[in-house]
Amino acid sequence: MVKYKPMLLYVLFGGLTTLVNIVVYWLCYEFFCIANIPSNCAAWIASVVFAFFTNKFFVFESHDSSCLVMVREFALFMAARLATGALDVLIMYVFVDILSLNPLVFKVLANIMVIVLNFVFSKLFVFAAGKN
Repeated sequence: MVKYKPMLLYVLFGGLTTLVNIVVYWLCYEFFCIANIPSNCAAWIASVVFAFFTNKFFVFESHDSSCLVMVREFALFMAARLATGALDVLIMYVFVDILSLNPLVFKVLANIMVIVLNFVFSKLFVFAAGKN
């Protein structure tokens, strides 16, 4: 169980991150009557910030909270998320828009790749130095 703890916590907090994304989107769009795209952007930002802190402290147990380490980890975390987000867009563009293949199949495959890469990037690059 100890061997799989980070992966299990990653899945748990990934589900909670998804919930944060949906709730923030709903609040912005339905409750505060903010347009769709700004609501979606606010939801993405809130969920990435939530994911950063849960991944840092609970999943990868990086407890160094010095300003320099926090800024470094957050910058790497954001860079990784932006890179995997771009990969998701590229996969969808190539396989759906150019090759006209099944969008649902490639969305699922792209998401699997993104989830795995986000875990690997976080474990090996983002939070590796801040572990005590």
